[in-house]
Amino acid sequence: MRADKAWSRTGRIGAVLAATVLVTGAAVVPAGADGRSPGSDGFTIQDPRITESSGLAASRAHPGVYWTHNDSDDGAYLYAIDGRTGKTVATLTLTGIGSPRDVEAISIGPDGDLYVGDIGDNLGGSWDHVWIYRLPEPKELRDQTVRATQYVVKYADGPRNAESLMVHPKTGRVYIVEKGEDGGGLYEGPARLSTAGTNTFRRVADIDLWATDAAFSPDGKQLAVRGYFGGVSYAWNDGRPKREGQLSVPMQPQGESVTYTPDGRTLLYGSEGKGSSVRPVEVEGAGSGAGTGTPGTGSDESGGDGGAGITGKAGAVGAAVLLIVAVGIGRLTRRSKRG
Repeated sequence: MRADKAWSRTGRIGAVLAATVLVTGAAVVPAGADGRSPGSDGFTIQDPRITESSGLAASRAHPGVYWTHNDSDDGAYLYAIDGRTGKTVATLTLTGIGSPRDVEAISIGPDGDLYVGDIGDNLGGSWDHVWIYRLPEPKELRDQTVRATQYVVKYADGPRNAESLMVHPKTGRVYIVEKGEDGGGLYEGPARLSTAGTNTFRRVADIDLWATDAAFSPDGKQLAVRGYFGGVSYAWNDGRPKREGQLSVPMQPQGESVTYTPDGRTLLYGSEGKGSSVRPVEVEGAGSGAGTGTPGTGSDESGGDGGAGITGKAGAVGAAVLLIVAVGIGRLTRRSKRG
């Protein structure tokens, strides 16, 4: 979501968010450091070029490194961030593709390739196609130019706005979650992406969240979907997601990204903004396994502890307050895009 004009008002938004936290009593449990993947304690992005970090993916080849990118049409660049220091250790310039239009997500497949989702639609779902870029994760971390493969993507039921792209860590299949204020669809791509023609993504499930990013657990058994003020955890259930509960998502100025640490024990949540922080939340019950626990602390039962979660059907007073704020930011951003 492009926020260049809206960003000047972030101070007021941040104040509202702080007040909202007090209203809801939302709590975030920080991840511990002992025996965990590097970066599990979170970090602050130091690179002044990264002002709209909109996607996050844990490196497979370089432990402790996290890939991110700026939103919208910043250019064909990816940044490798050291999770220990928050400093950029490599910048990739992509070739072999056109001009990026609205880059919103990044994921890593079981083949070790990076998948970049140029899937946002600032025109509200009117572009007849979007793109996915695929490139090998470099073996050496240094500034370099990497050739990427570009795939054309369309949706079977018409144009969509989306900010979430995930590659399943076992099957390699690519999925996209639609971004809708009242929730959206989970779209499944073909078994293998093709450069020969259009790759049609088909709706296979509903996602009850205004989604800004999503991530599979390393074992592929869990799907975590985040929004601006909360998230939902799903059991993947062989491609038929079953809702399990709400995620305890930290309050952030403009929460746009989420990824699992490689050990599956922590979810890292990122935000747009210069010098933005990536904040950790433990995966409940994961223990020493790779993503075998439930990625959240909230209960999905009525009257239970919902953490910081808010979904498209939130009915609690605290969640309603969050929803009002979220809609306000959505309208603010849409106005800024038209300006």
